[in-house]
Amino acid sequence: MKRRLLGQLAAGLLFSVAAVTSMGAMAADEAPDALVKRISTDVLDTIKADKTLQQGNVNKIMALVDTKIMPNVNFQRMTASAVGPGWRQATPEQQKKLQDEFKTLLVRTYSGALAQVTSDQEVSLKPLRAAAEDKEVLVRTEVKGHGDPIQLDYRLEKTPGEGAGWKIFNLNVLGVWLVETYRSQFASEINAKGVDGLIASLTSRNQANAKKN
Repeated sequence: MKRRLLGQLAAGLLFSVAAVTSMGAMAADEAPDALVKRISTDVLDTIKADKTLQQGNVNKIMALVDTKIMPNVNFQRMTASAVGPGWRQATPEQQKKLQDEFKTLLVRTYSGALAQVTSDQEVSLKPLRAAAEDKEVLVRTEVKGHGDPIQLDYRLEKTPGEGAGWKIFNLNVLGVWLVETYRSQFASEINAKGVDGLIASLTSRNQANAKKN
């Protein structure tokens, strides 16, 4: 139970709040490990200072995720990877619904973990093993504090053009990659009921989770 709770807390760091005012402007020139360190530290500091976030206020978390976190996440790639081959079968409208419901699922699932943040927790980065020309990198971190360290690793890609910079597209919590975890669940839903069946299932789960909050 404790290990599961630690995992939820770590994943919650990605889908919560970063108190950063110029994140988009900084992202293009910022190294991937520096980006992760800044976001993670700001997330922890913000949670520690805001009791409504610690209590899992979902509406507040969702609003701040949209403005502060999503500019640094390739959420279309994350959703497409989680959905798997079914993503290519989906219409643009279905893809949008999948992204919306998947984001809601993640935020609602992990919002309760924010109450587990303690004042002594801090983020420690491990050395980055990457070449200057790499377009995808793995940034490894640990959340340290009272109790066992929480392994929290990020996969990022370097994106060109407008909004260029490093974007997160997957997350590893205690040795388990988030996208791969959901992919097996989503594949079963699509095989049984198609893309619309998966959307309906996600919508139902989100409605059930909303009643718990």
